[in-house]
Amino acid sequence: MDYQNARSLLYTVFWATLLPLNQAMAQKPPVQANVVIRASAGPSEIVIRTTSRLAGAIDSLTWNGQQFINSADHGRQLQSASNFDAGSAIKNETFNPTEAGSRRDGAGPRSSSKLLKMTAGKNWLQSTTQMAFWLAPGDKSGAHLAKNRRVLSDHLLTKRVEIGYRDMPQVIRYRVTFQVPPGEKHRVAVFEAITGYMPARFSRFWKFNPQSSQLEGLSDGPGEQPLPVVLATPDGHFAMGCFTPEKKRPDLETIGYGRFRFPHAKVVKWNCVFRMRNRQAGIATGNHTFETFVLVGDLKTVTQGLQKLQKIAGSDNP
Repeated sequence: MDYQNARSLLYTVFWATLLPLNQAMAQKPPVQANVVIRASAGPSEIVIRTTSRLAGAIDSLTWNGQQFINSADHGRQLQSASNFDAGSAIKNETFNPTEAGSRRDGAGPRSSSKLLKMTAGKNWLQSTTQMAFWLAPGDKSGAHLAKNRRVLSDHLLTKRVEIGYRDMPQVIRYRVTFQVPPGEKHRVAVFEAITGYMPARFSRFWKFNPQSSQLEGLSDGPGEQPLPVVLATPDGHFAMGCFTPEKKRPDLETIGYGRFRFPHAKVVKWNCVFRMRNRQAGIATGNHTFETFVLVGDLKTVTQGLQKLQKIAGSDNP
């Protein structure tokens, strides 16, 4: 067989193999991102919704007729994100994989993040998302230039969300795993395991004191402090709090709970953040898993839930 005939046969075989593969990929249905889970909690149900607009991030959480989530652009919601030094001093948002999408996604209908998998039951869901960087290459956060060279990162986020925990229907168990890809070298990492952006009417900020098992007033900050936070309406009819049973360990520099008020945007925010620093060996690639609990209801019910979670964590049997 001469060269021309051999090459022609090779191309024929190649395209015959590739065409069915391309057709199969084209016919593969997109991952279902619009999921609703629910469970009873006192006088109402807690209802959680995810959307394709946010690549499976949580777009809505309602209880007793109240929306608890402010979901405007792709940086709000109830979601997770991370930030790394990427070889130079760490700066906010400059190497910042974000579950729901990138800053340029704005209030639009699509996300730069990619939902890879979603499964759900009546009161639980689990998803895996390839996260987009918050900044596009060339964009800046304040005076600081983005360190990433493309929009879609190689960082994966897997979350499992379940409404109800033990005898506490008002508690949402929220477990996240950040997968840091091989080949990246970082010495500092900030894992925002969960953040909740809420309507401005949740204007009272509280912290839960484990010594007294009571709430105490908390300033606007902004920033992190070591005690669980609760954001509530002034009348106490609606509140959302966060608690983690995770304890300090060698790879963790700090565990902090943040609170923020953005008057111009008419939104408030809380978060639970795990900070790592390893200047010798660097941040380990692979999985970093954190467990948090989100509490939803009136202020009294949320406080009672925090008291119970604190006791469980204190018994070392979460």
